[in-house]
Amino acid sequence: MSAKRKPGEVLAAARRRDSREKRAKVLAVVDEMAARGDAVTFASVSKAAGVSNWLVYAEGVREHIEAARKKQAGQPRREAQSGMSSSAASLKTDLELYKQQVTALRVERDQLKAALQRQLGQQLDQVGAADLVARVDELTRQHEELTAERDALQREKATLVERLVDTEEDLAAARSSLRRMIRNENTGPE
Repeated sequence: MSAKRKPGEVLAAARRRDSREKRAKVLAVVDEMAARGDAVTFASVSKAAGVSNWLVYAEGVREHIEAARKKQAGQPRREAQSGMSSSAASLKTDLELYKQQVTALRVERDQLKAALQRQLGQQLDQVGAADLVARVDELTRQHEELTAERDALQREKATLVERLVDTEEDLAAARSSLRRMIRNENTGPE
């Protein structure tokens, strides 16, 4: 016959058992997701296992998730399957690259425009009116193409800026939520 346990001991044992069960469930979900080829993220594991975000970051569980993520990192189809979006840093880098491209295109356009003006001036002396009209039409078409290309780059830049702002807002919201959860966990039940 065992000694009668105190209520605190019974509660502690129940909590340990519940924790073991939840951790086992999380590990099983991670293995299932990895086997299916689903993207393994802390948020997706938490949602699929029906546990708190705190638990997936807990010691012993976090390492298992990180190992699954590292294993998936080498698989090129992962990003295509999951439709993952770019990180804020990646979007900022892309935006800077597009800005540089737009600047380079503007410089190139100005150089081409000046060269065309010089060339047109030289041709005016040599070419008849019919040839001149055809050349002006060709230059007008080229100008329209360059203008359309510039406008497309500007629209793409605007889209990237919007995506960057949305991503930064999502990141800020996630950080705020995480701080609130940590604060709630630290204060504990009253």
